[in-house]
Amino acid sequence: MFKEFKKSIEWGGETLTLETGKIARQADACVIATLGETSVLCAVVFEKKPKVGFDFFPLTVHYQEKYYAAGKIPGGFFKREARPTEKETLTSRLIDRPIRPLFVPGFKHETQVICTVLSHDLENDPDVVAMIAASAALTLSGAPFRGPIGCARVGFVDGEYTLNPSCDDMHKLRENPEQKLDLVVAGTKDAVMMVESEAYELSEAEMLGAVKFGHDAMQPVIDMIIDLAEDAAKDMFDFVPADYSELYGKVEAAGEEAMRAAFANTDKQERTAAVSAARDTIKAALSEEDQEDSQLGNCFKKLESAVVRGDVIKTGKRIDGRDLTTVRPIVSEVGILPRTHGSSLFTRGETQGLVVTTLGTGDDEQMIDALTGTYRSNFLLHYNFPPYSVGEAGRMMGPGRREVGHGKLAWRALQAVLPAATDFPYTVRVVSEITESNGSSSMASVCGGSLSMMDAGVPLKSAVAGVAMGLILEGEDYAVLTDILGDEDHLGDMDFKVAGTESGITSLQMDIKVAGITADIMEKALDQAKDGRMHILAEMNKALTGAGDFSIHAPRIETMNVPADKIREVIGSGGKVIREIVEVSGAKVDINDDGVIKIASANGESIEKAMAMINEIVAVPEVGKIYTGKVVKLMDFGAFVNFFGKRDGLVHVSQLSNERVNHPKDILTEGQEVKVKLMGFDDRGKVRLSMKVVDQETGEEIKNEG
Repeated sequence: MFKEFKKSIEWGGETLTLETGKIARQADACVIATLGETSVLCAVVFEKKPKVGFDFFPLTVHYQEKYYAAGKIPGGFFKREARPTEKETLTSRLIDRPIRPLFVPGFKHETQVICTVLSHDLENDPDVVAMIAASAALTLSGAPFRGPIGCARVGFVDGEYTLNPSCDDMHKLRENPEQKLDLVVAGTKDAVMMVESEAYELSEAEMLGAVKFGHDAMQPVIDMIIDLAEDAAKDMFDFVPADYSELYGKVEAAGEEAMRAAFANTDKQERTAAVSAARDTIKAALSEEDQEDSQLGNCFKKLESAVVRGDVIKTGKRIDGRDLTTVRPIVSEVGILPRTHGSSLFTRGETQGLVVTTLGTGDDEQMIDALTGTYRSNFLLHYNFPPYSVGEAGRMMGPGRREVGHGKLAWRALQAVLPAATDFPYTVRVVSEITESNGSSSMASVCGGSLSMMDAGVPLKSAVAGVAMGLILEGEDYAVLTDILGDEDHLGDMDFKVAGTESGITSLQMDIKVAGITADIMEKALDQAKDGRMHILAEMNKALTGAGDFSIHAPRIETMNVPADKIREVIGSGGKVIREIVEVSGAKVDINDDGVIKIASANGESIEKAMAMINEIVAVPEVGKIYTGKVVKLMDFGAFVNFFGKRDGLVHVSQLSNERVNHPKDILTEGQEVKVKLMGFDDRGKVRLSMKVVDQETGEEIKNEG
């Protein structure tokens, strides 16, 4: 009934298996990839007729995690998987980026790639497994895909690269001083196609070495996919790219001069208007039949690309007049919003980000319900891209894949310089509002985020800046561009984003739109990016050279430690005691299982009051020490004195005075303040106090001269 095919190799200390032929047989191809005990199913379907009128490739990638894969039931009210999580969205983008450029140009057939995590061993991250499954399924499907690709995750410990470090190692990246890198690289047999990473101030050479290490490590995977395809691949789909060379010749003849003049405008809005006018001029010069040709949009794109790319290669000048290495003018400002905890406005050319930092307490941490378990995050970065930022009117919706991806890239760049939670016990939320955009708003978010957090008083280890690099590749000739514009990104061959401090790289993201680039080009791009990053850091330092003053509107947080056996006393039965502390002091109080207590309030007196109340509960009186107390009860045999928080002790009638006392009421009254010395504890643990050994006027101990 089934015609199954299966291949296995040993890879990175685990068995990697690819299977096809048994499940989802109505899809064009379905592959189950298994690494260790992590399994991902990938099904591929492509329509056999093109989408008419589309000037882009309609590819969608959906990565989805099923909680049953880890033996879990989803949290929440509905108890089923709902909207994509951040991890699912980011992994969908991760898979899309290296496979999209490898489809034959001109292929406009709607294509869908669905990856489903079926089993998760909590050791091997399913994102790499899903990418391998997607590559194999596309290779088997018969779609015009010029793969396969392989991928690998790379770590960096004690100067050595490691292949496919565990999920636990990566989740604890910030807490593990030995692990310096989480990098995912994908590529074909000959070239790298995509890099995504977060790092801890690694050098350019170390990052390039990681990319090379990952590319070498993925070669057995590519070979295995080819081996599987030789047995199980479908016949290649009969696809012939449309030939619109004749139409393009007419478009070029009618409008090359007008298009070149349009791109001579250095202002983005003027250039956009001029390009649109040039298109109208070209269209008017064509016949009615040519105007209706579905390939006209592709001809316009090809002409624009030829003009921009050709001029850069020939003259070394870009459409805004810059040379290849110059960064656009930068203006950095901080403290521009009066009531926020920290704010900055970072402007680089026609790209601008208004970035705001808010400081919160432990209650504000984000709880993340993942396959690997539930954990908390005390650093949040959210990126917003409203349509007015590019001069358009558009629908306002929730964050899409682009917003999530750009926000995560900025998060990765900044998290490496955050202080330890024990040193700075705040939840930090950074929001980047992109108010203008013409190239690399994600890197503007990095720069603005660094400035904003420093303005809020967050003691960052160092300022962080980011720069986007581009590439124009024409045959053997190429040009690496620093600080690319939107048009250069759209018409170029590479989007290469590098963020870091003066000491090293904290994040690297690379997307290649051609069949791949050489190591020499990558090395040149990294070196050129370092120069750009240093320039941007110098400009940022003009606005803020260190952490700003702590906002009076931000909560103050103090930490204290109590013995583990005292936690129950601080909380009280049903939380009664800790609620009383919060109500009386007005401060937020949070205590964890290790006895670490965080006390937060914008009012310093509230914090002091809460700390005093907690100390009264957990502190232990010292034998031999003199305390000031109040008489709370008089008995025939002595007086009970409240001397230490809520702790009372007995002053026996014989310890009241050096003179004979018949009854305590002869010399004391309830509520009277007295000085007592803690003499010790009796066999039953009762406190023994003495007044007669203390001078009640001075509070000094009376020495027995005998």
